[in-house]
Amino acid sequence: MDLKECGYSLANRKQMRKKSIHPCQSTDKDVIKEAHAENVMTNLSNAYASDLLPSKEGEDLTKCFLLRVVNILLHYIEKTFDDKSKILDFHHPHQLLEGLDGFDLELSDHPESLEQLLVDCTDTLKYGVKTGHPRYFNQLSSGLDVIGLAGEWLTATANTNMFTYEIAPVFTVMETVLLKKMCGIIGWRETEADGIFSPGGSISNLYGILVARYKQYPEIKARGMAVLPCIVLFVSEQGHYSIKKAAATLGIGTDNVIEVKCDERARLLSVLWPQLAAPCSGPSTRSMTSQIFVRHTSSGCMWMADSVTWNPHKLMGVPLQCSAVLTREKGLLGACNQMQAEYLFQPDKVYNINFDTGDKTIQCGRHVDVFKLWLMWKAKGTYGFEVQIDRYMELAKYFYKVLKKKDNFKLVFDAEPEFTNVCFWYFPPRLKHIPKSFERDQELQKIAPKIKAQMIVEGTAMLSYQPCGDKVNFFRMVFSNPATRQTDVDYLIDEIQRLGKDL
Repeated sequence: MDLKECGYSLANRKQMRKKSIHPCQSTDKDVIKEAHAENVMTNLSNAYASDLLPSKEGEDLTKCFLLRVVNILLHYIEKTFDDKSKILDFHHPHQLLEGLDGFDLELSDHPESLEQLLVDCTDTLKYGVKTGHPRYFNQLSSGLDVIGLAGEWLTATANTNMFTYEIAPVFTVMETVLLKKMCGIIGWRETEADGIFSPGGSISNLYGILVARYKQYPEIKARGMAVLPCIVLFVSEQGHYSIKKAAATLGIGTDNVIEVKCDERARLLSVLWPQLAAPCSGPSTRSMTSQIFVRHTSSGCMWMADSVTWNPHKLMGVPLQCSAVLTREKGLLGACNQMQAEYLFQPDKVYNINFDTGDKTIQCGRHVDVFKLWLMWKAKGTYGFEVQIDRYMELAKYFYKVLKKKDNFKLVFDAEPEFTNVCFWYFPPRLKHIPKSFERDQELQKIAPKIKAQMIVEGTAMLSYQPCGDKVNFFRMVFSNPATRQTDVDYLIDEIQRLGKDL
């Protein structure tokens, strides 16, 4: 973007002035000022952050610098949605540390020019991963929602903290509105339920364990673990690893996390809840959004929970990070976590202090994660999210049906998917007809990592792989990217075969 595109062409502004200024008015000072501004802006290599606002006369330079940043971002967004572009330009960590084509990560004691900062912005995106690319299937949090992106930009511009209404009046009320809506979808009444947005699903899970322990043993808050009996956590054997992390963090201990067996579809067996007639999902952070919006519920188990982790940054496509913990009992989060810091949470403020929600959290500084979700909900409506997630389910079923017809692919679980992930092995020709054995599995174990490594090097696609129990490495395909189409699914299958046929 040149200076004319920035809107700061001196010639253009002189023409505008001729048309709008009374002939008797003196403009010499303005001309001198604008000439100086244009001279700085035409050569950002001589301009520095100290020249930007709030520096005196920094307005024009600030506008031009930010417009050039926006131009870099728009170019990146266009490339992200182009299925012919590479997902990444892969380099090893040591190459990034050593420096690439002038992209130096080392920090200097002296300031660098705005022009260099723009180059650094471009290079940072160049060597990163386009998680919004139609052929990015690596994680459940993928895609690039333009409305959510706009929300994130506004949030960064506001740059405030979520602990009090005093400094975040709109955002704290938005959080209340969102939590009310989310609790209502789950089936909890506003007068009973509570919640808070947190920095990711792992922290939301930690909150769930924290308030459950406090509910049972409120003395823990003042007197610590020494006054408690030995307590244990029951969790699905397929549960998220954040549960063990929370157990370690909260002093419960990972040895006291008891894994409960699952059925062949990785659903938690209902032996601990004999009143349930069928297996149910212990609702996981991965399945919650789909269960709520697509109504793929399982025996009402979710509605029996005392707390729920909900991650809008997954299937709802909200830019990272965006997670909430919801509790059935109102006031429990506050009772568990509040410390009533006098410099923040004064009881005699001019407004309703119920909106000073910061004392419900274990944080002080809390990022505004609610606005981008609120803005996307306004843009899509609840039904829009349903349609979006239904599409992911349809893509998963399409992928499953295509793989079923191919003799060089084998599904880890041979049944129609219940969610948006499909797990499978690829068998190269040399392994395709070998009966299952320890030796064959040792060879099969190497196939997925080798194919993924080549995909990353070439930048053609990204998907994850993992072992699970006695099952050797398999691909784990996840559908959560609104840019993905059936043609991208077909491309991935062909790409796996191309890269794997000679392994």
